[in-house]
Amino acid sequence: MPNDGLPDDLETLKAMLLAERCESERLRQIIKELQRHRFGRRAETLPEEQMLLGLEDVEQTAACDEATADQAAPAERTARAHKRRINRGSLPAHLPRIEIVVDIADKSCPCCKSELHRIGEDRSERLDMVPAQFRAVGAAKIASRKLRLRPG
Repeated sequence: MPNDGLPDDLETLKAMLLAERCESERLRQIIKELQRHRFGRRAETLPEEQMLLGLEDVEQTAACDEATADQAAPAERTARAHKRRINRGSLPAHLPRIEIVVDIADKSCPCCKSELHRIGEDRSERLDMVPAQFRAVGAAKIASRKLRLRPG
């Protein structure tokens, strides 16, 4: 054998060349399939259910870890619950406000007929959008001119 590592036998060289060609063709086919998968028509249409299925395990693991942490430290659970209830920001003051009070009509006790007293109150705000309003606006153009009387 010469220094390049190839045999001098013609049949062995032909067999090696055919093996390399087969390997090269196989690799080209793999590259074509990967390109078709990446850039093909169906590459962009991954169903939403399939994506959600992949995220389901992660969500379950996170929920399990959170439940374990809640059982271990109830003070942290209370702090997280309080943090969720904090107002993230009031609505701007320049917005017009409409006050809606939900109260009972009869403020006397059904048993003894004495006056009921207030035991609590909940207040909340929400943003409400009024859609565009369409109206017909009429206009009248009045023409006036000076009448001349003809002598006659």
